[in-house]
Amino acid sequence: MIKSFFQPYLAQESFRVRLKSILGKVGFDTTDWLRVVMYGRCFEFIRGIQPETLNVLEISGGPQWRRTFNFGSYTSTQFPDFDICSEALDREFDLIIADQVFEHLPWPMRAGRNVYQMLRPGGYFIIATPFLVRVHDVPIDCSRWTKQGLSYLLQECGFQEQDIKLDAWGNRKCLKANLFKWRRYGWYRSLANEPNFPIMVWAIAQKRVAESETH
Repeated sequence: MIKSFFQPYLAQESFRVRLKSILGKVGFDTTDWLRVVMYGRCFEFIRGIQPETLNVLEISGGPQWRRTFNFGSYTSTQFPDFDICSEALDREFDLIIADQVFEHLPWPMRAGRNVYQMLRPGGYFIIATPFLVRVHDVPIDCSRWTKQGLSYLLQECGFQEQDIKLDAWGNRKCLKANLFKWRRYGWYRSLANEPNFPIMVWAIAQKRVAESETH
């Protein structure tokens, strides 16, 4: 009865935006608790590089990034139609995003090298992966990286160590709460960071501009 009453309103974009705003004010959020800090920091970075001018590629894209930013252009690939481990698009991008993707890849180094190939010089790669979370086969689950491990992976893919900015977040309460179910964020859930319990690890890596291109 309640669902049928609200159905016509939920079809309206303006109503959904207002509803989300109201729910946010009372502490309800549709974002996974695991990802809140990562999204906050990555979104802050993107706001500083003029998102409306960026040509963006997201590997196995979800709704979070494209609903937050009005990118200059946005392309999303999906597996199995596009396999980042064995393919690269014949285009260059200003920003490539892989959000909760690389842990599921059988050949992450090959994928990272394909990402590097598709980045324009000076472009950025944002990669976010879980660390202390349960195995979740979508369709497979293969790898975990600490901050240092993620740096080594990106260096193997072509990025320079000094051009990689690493970050991580987690705490024991979030770890325990997500053992059996992905929990949504709310005002009552702690965003305190305990460095020895990283749940989410991410990096922003920039492809270096060759010296010959700067003259």
